[in-house]
Amino acid sequence: MSPKRQRTILPGFALLLLLTLLVSGCNASNEIELDMDDSGSQVEVKKGQVLAISLESNPTTGYMWEVLKIDESMLEQLGESEFISSESEGLVGVGGVEVLRFRALGVGTTNVELGYLRFWEEDVAPLMLYSLSIVVRE
Repeated sequence: MSPKRQRTILPGFALLLLLTLLVSGCNASNEIELDMDDSGSQVEVKKGQVLAISLESNPTTGYMWEVLKIDESMLEQLGESEFISSESEGLVGVGGVEVLRFRALGVGTTNVELGYLRFWEEDVAPLMLYSLSIVVRE
């Protein structure tokens, strides 16, 4: 490779690496990660911050985490839940984690409650419950 071409590629690669680090750093600082250990606790967030709640799940059993209680003027669910398999090969029937994301919209205190259930079963209590008290600040 000629020295002139090498001088052109190296700064471009360095710029790409820097941009990747900046973008990944910005996203991580705005998202608060929670799991089952945080159930029943109080969490403080800033308006606009995202809560990412990761809970053990196995959708092949028919069970999924569903929102049971939410104040939509305070919290906005960001899309559907995301399932991340615990197996790298994607074996059938294995569990993993289900990630639900919520953005804080309004200032104040609110609660969110999630249930691990089969959506088609009526009058059946959720297998597990998850709840948070959320304080949203400016």
